[in-house]
Amino acid sequence: MSQHILKKAGILAGFLIFSMPLQADDLERRQAELKSLQSQIAKEQNVLKDASKRREKLQALLKQDEQAIASVAKAVKETRASLKQVDRKLEGLKGRSEELNRLKASQQATLSKQLASAYLAGSHDYTKMLLSQQNPAKVERMLAYYQYLNNARMKAINELKLTMDELRQNHAEQIDEQEKLTALAAKQQEQSKRLEAEQSQRQATIKELQKTLSSRGAELEQLQIEEASLKRVLDQALKAVKDSPKLTGLASQRGKLSWPTKGSLSESFGAARSGQIKWKGVVLSAPEGQDIKAISDGKVIYADWLKGFGMVLVLDHGHGYMSLYGHAQALLKSPGDLVNGGETVALVGRSGGQTEPGLYFEIRHKGQAVDPATYCKR
Repeated sequence: MSQHILKKAGILAGFLIFSMPLQADDLERRQAELKSLQSQIAKEQNVLKDASKRREKLQALLKQDEQAIASVAKAVKETRASLKQVDRKLEGLKGRSEELNRLKASQQATLSKQLASAYLAGSHDYTKMLLSQQNPAKVERMLAYYQYLNNARMKAINELKLTMDELRQNHAEQIDEQEKLTALAAKQQEQSKRLEAEQSQRQATIKELQKTLSSRGAELEQLQIEEASLKRVLDQALKAVKDSPKLTGLASQRGKLSWPTKGSLSESFGAARSGQIKWKGVVLSAPEGQDIKAISDGKVIYADWLKGFGMVLVLDHGHGYMSLYGHAQALLKSPGDLVNGGETVALVGRSGGQTEPGLYFEIRHKGQAVDPATYCKR
């Protein structure tokens, strides 16, 4: 019995002697794996931090790029308007010049006839006529006739002189306007080149930015940040709004308003955007540079670049109603400006990192997004 117990004890001791190193090795292995995982997690966290920082820097650069594009695009529009104005003035001057030349020809013909009449009548010594024994009534008629001819000639000469002066002034103005036209055309060409360069720089920035948003999670996170940023801006704008008696809201205009720009609906209100995020407005695909018009009378309460939405303009329409216009190429109004319905407030663009031109459009009532199709004509 004792030998059997001793035998079992020996086997157990042997098992413990061999098993203890195995348990220690397993523990060390698991500790090493844990350290390795912790190291990988730390690296991933650093990578995420670096990616986030890089994304922020690229967003700041994108803002600069798109603000530069907005500035040049606005200048291009102003130059085009000036070109049209100068061209119209030049056409008006040319038209007036043609009228003056016809008038000059008519006046010259009239004066020529008057001079010919005076020549045929011959020269008269009015003193002799007065001292002659002719009938005084006849002499008086003759004197009145010659005085009339003389006055007519003087009038014709003065009118011709005025016409010639206006023609000279018209010619000088035409030269001046032509010089302006040439300068504006050169300026527009220079602005177009600069716009092209700025757009090229923006494209390079977007390419780098997209690398930091390669994963679905990063893209979703970015959309959540952008949406929160927009909500914060609109909430602040709503608090700052002071009701104006001139702004009557949009309640009475349901289904009667025109869309802010002509285009096709590429994203609908309420449609899924990414994950649980839905569209709070609509996207209208439209040509870059096309006019964006205010849907109704309003006051500009925000006009600046906003992450994810680019160049954004917000109008207060009164009674808690606001309309928002995003992804613009350029904003043509500033905060505090009063605008009329149908007035151009911005230009269609692709700001906010968009690859295709279009307009992001929202209508909100007391801070809550509502379907724009409820208010704009279908």
